Amino acid sequence: MQKVLLEDSAGLLVSFKLMKFLSRSAEETQIIGFSLGKLLKSQGVVCLYGELGAGKTTFVKGIAQALGIPESNVTSASFTIIVEYDNEIPLYHIDLYRIEKESDIDGAGIWDYIYSEGITVIEWAERLGKVPDDFIKVKFAIIDEVTRDITIEGIDEKDWNYM
Repeated sequence: MQKVLLEDSAGLLVSFKLMKFLSRSAEETQIIGFSLGKLLKSQGVVCLYGELGAGKTTFVKGIAQALGIPESNVTSASFTIIVEYDNEIPLYHIDLYRIEKESDIDGAGIWDYIYSEGITVIEWAERLGKVPDDFIKVKFAIIDEVTRDITIEGIDEKDWNYM
């Protein structure tokens, strides 16, 4: 684990943790997503990075479960780009895989979702370009057929023990 200090919008230093997990199955990836989901609050944004088949959608299923949304309701948003899950705190699952230009992001209203009252999870977030420092970033690396290295950055230090 590594500590990262960032300045928040009020100019205060906030300590964040860079956490690493080794997932040996889709179930473990989902559990890690569930743990993160329990920490998310309204207006939270989670950016997911990783190649095709790295476990991003499986991770989103875990986040959704933590919010009370059945995992069976969560599918890849690749063809629809945005899937809204109506919930006490809405979940917006955005998949930018098919987005090719920055103007497509603006045209789809992605930023409207990001700055809404819900929780927004974005697959293929690298297509957004630079994102604000207060967004949580989750990076997936494929080790082998079932093993994934998952790095989470941007969890406030006060929540460290809940992951």
